[in-house]
Amino acid sequence: MSELNKIALKIISNGKGILAADESNGTMTKRLEAVNVTSTPENRLLFRETLFSSVCMKKYIGGVILYDETINQRTNIGQSIPDLISSSGALPGIKVDTGAKTLANSSDEKITEGLDGLRERLKRYYELGARFTKWRGVFVITKKYPSIIAIHTNAHALARYSSLVQECGMVPIVEPEVLMDGDHSANLCLNKTSEVIKKCFDELILHKVDLSGIILKPNMILSGTHCKNKISNEEVSRKTLECLQNVVPSEVPGIAFLSGGQSEIEATENLNLINKNNSTNFIMTYSYGRALQQSALKQWSKNTKDKEKTQNIFNHRAKMCTLAAKGKWSIELENK
Repeated sequence: MSELNKIALKIISNGKGILAADESNGTMTKRLEAVNVTSTPENRLLFRETLFSSVCMKKYIGGVILYDETINQRTNIGQSIPDLISSSGALPGIKVDTGAKTLANSSDEKITEGLDGLRERLKRYYELGARFTKWRGVFVITKKYPSIIAIHTNAHALARYSSLVQECGMVPIVEPEVLMDGDHSANLCLNKTSEVIKKCFDELILHKVDLSGIILKPNMILSGTHCKNKISNEEVSRKTLECLQNVVPSEVPGIAFLSGGQSEIEATENLNLINKNNSTNFIMTYSYGRALQQSALKQWSKNTKDKEKTQNIFNHRAKMCTLAAKGKWSIELENK
């Protein structure tokens, strides 16, 4: 196995998943203000440090995606955040794109930026302890979108990013997210997601990216949020597997799904069914943000000094997600 493949497998093997704690300061401010907590660097650090020091980190979390502010912070005893994460056996990662901006000549769509100066930033993040990275391309579904220009330009950017990351000895998470916003059917989501992921791999191969040293982070195949004809969780799992079986090369070691606006229970149940129905050799796990953190955040906001209650909720959520990554979750276990 290549060193990159070993890193990828360390993050996602044995049911372990990824905690996506890479919210920008703007996004984190919205989340904190929604639970009546002032968004300061100290409060953002306090919440994240509470999660990163939970006991579930050793059993269930293989990697943590950080934001630039967080990877440079230290705990109240002076330990760096990457060292805190590494002490649990998990690997620190870092979001390296600089956000989705309006796409020229298709103003209703986005192009993710951040390639300028990326090689130098990657070297600094490696020195800080990061061993994997994340870059998110985002796509909308309407009658005319995603457009060819959005699919091609974002796939090209993901490939250029991935090649630079591997050059620096880190594993790139490749995240082409087709949003669930809209009234589109699950079948349209299947078609568009397949098209997007296939183009991403065309570009990754063109750029000579080692596919055994990446982690794919896609959306599940879902009906649009405003679609009148929702599909069942069983259909979500089958359509998601159909998509990935058809377009993901066999060299890819694993797939870590984003939750994409699903509730904690929905994201867990769908992942569980995907693993129950999985006949591929791909590891199928989670890379969740809100679907791992939201209940913990609500508890934390009641008393930011009571770490134990917050950690108990986070520990339970991580355990449920790991059970789902093994196809062993049930609603009875959820409610124990």
